Amino acid sequence: MLVSLALPILLSAIALFFASFLSWMILQLHKKDWAKLAKEDEFLAAAAKCDIPPGSYMFPGTCSPKEMQSEEFQKKYAAGPRGVMTILPKANMGANLGLTFLYLLAVSFVLAYLSTIAFKPGAEFLEIFRFVYAAAFLAFLSAIVQHAIWFRPRIVGHVIESLAYAGIVAGIFAAMWPAK
Repeated sequence: MLVSLALPILLSAIALFFASFLSWMILQLHKKDWAKLAKEDEFLAAAAKCDIPPGSYMFPGTCSPKEMQSEEFQKKYAAGPRGVMTILPKANMGANLGLTFLYLLAVSFVLAYLSTIAFKPGAEFLEIFRFVYAAAFLAFLSAIVQHAIWFRPRIVGHVIESLAYAGIVAGIFAAMWPAK
């Protein structure tokens, strides 16, 4: 049955790709997500001197929980500034757009797969709509992968946590599922 959903999978990914474009470029829903630094030129000059490699950083930062408890760190933290900074590599727009499309295609495929588990051919429109809506909402709400494509945070830990959390929830549900 999944093969019969190949066209809807592809059309969904394409529609989502264009909806993403509309959200960012036309509606500009993310316009205020990032503010420009007041002294940007000074910051850029100072950051350039540090030769910071691409990656995500927290400041003030520590290398261990013990260091976080130190008086020196506590003073730095109290004094501020505090923040998280991501240094990006030079953007490859084509690669980022391609990865975004592949991500949307993968989500569409999984939604189709879930639907084939839940419904037989000939199911009612509203039943399918409600199920796929709820599953898609969850998928996109937790879109750390899409975020990582564009903003480069380290996601290995998030992936491992997600796998573990899913296993825990699944185990609890399976163990406590009501009997007949």
